[in-house]
Amino acid sequence: MQHEGFAELVGLEIFPESNGTSVGSLLIQKAHLNPNGVAHGGALFTLVDTCLGAALMQRLDAGEICATLQISMNFLKPVLAGEVSCKAYVVSKGKRVANVRGELYVKEKLVCTADGNFAIMQPPKA
Repeated sequence: MQHEGFAELVGLEIFPESNGTSVGSLLIQKAHLNPNGVAHGGALFTLVDTCLGAALMQRLDAGEICATLQISMNFLKPVLAGEVSCKAYVVSKGKRVANVRGELYVKEKLVCTADGNFAIMQPPKA
């Protein structure tokens, strides 16, 4: 599923699964690399953030939206090329805050972990 806007610009594909999980992927291209020739941390962060949000959105009540409050990422290995996949799941969901966890892989190798806190709220009125 291609998301519109920034995720589309970056080239993310995100697939919400069921019961608060999602998977996503990003095919690393030259435009995703930093000056050292490895995937830019911001590109990997974008994949994680979008995938975590997609996992949580399935658990929201009607009329609720979510927004990232904080994400902590641990970069374990450099990503040089290929497809990066993300697996995300909701750890806990309260009335106003949720915690979501994600892992990034290149093939079978874990390259990054992330824990995020998301605000749960009603959409702002125009």
